Amino acid sequence: MSSQKPLTLHIDFRSGLPIYIQIMNQIEQQVSGGTLKPGAQLPTVRTLASELRINFNTVARAYRLLDEAGIISTQQGRGTYILVKPPPEVEERLREETLEALARQYIGEAKRLNCSNAEIIQKVRDQLKSWKETQLDSE
Repeated sequence: MSSQKPLTLHIDFRSGLPIYIQIMNQIEQQVSGGTLKPGAQLPTVRTLASELRINFNTVARAYRLLDEAGIISTQQGRGTYILVKPPPEVEERLREETLEALARQYIGEAKRLNCSNAEIIQKVRDQLKSWKETQLDSE
């Protein structure tokens, strides 16, 4: 990755969001934000897995899905590279998949606590309201 900033990923093992999705999201965000530019080489699956202290199959899954989405290209024997910025429909699909995974995890945890649908919905509304107020306060 020559003269640009190296890949930096932060994995939250307690977030409930699958690690492979965290990896995908962060790489996609760094591509969208211009931190990772087309042609940049990513670490190998094993190197990244070792750095993050996770199973290499988790990184391989993230790379495979990013490859299928057209964000990266893995070339046998040469490495894994960033392709051009993904089209809006790919970015939107990744965003939707992440939101869906978060919602499933939240609902699953709430149901384990025997929360009703009404309680779950109300808590989401309360948090959205609180978040909006926090955003207004910070302006």
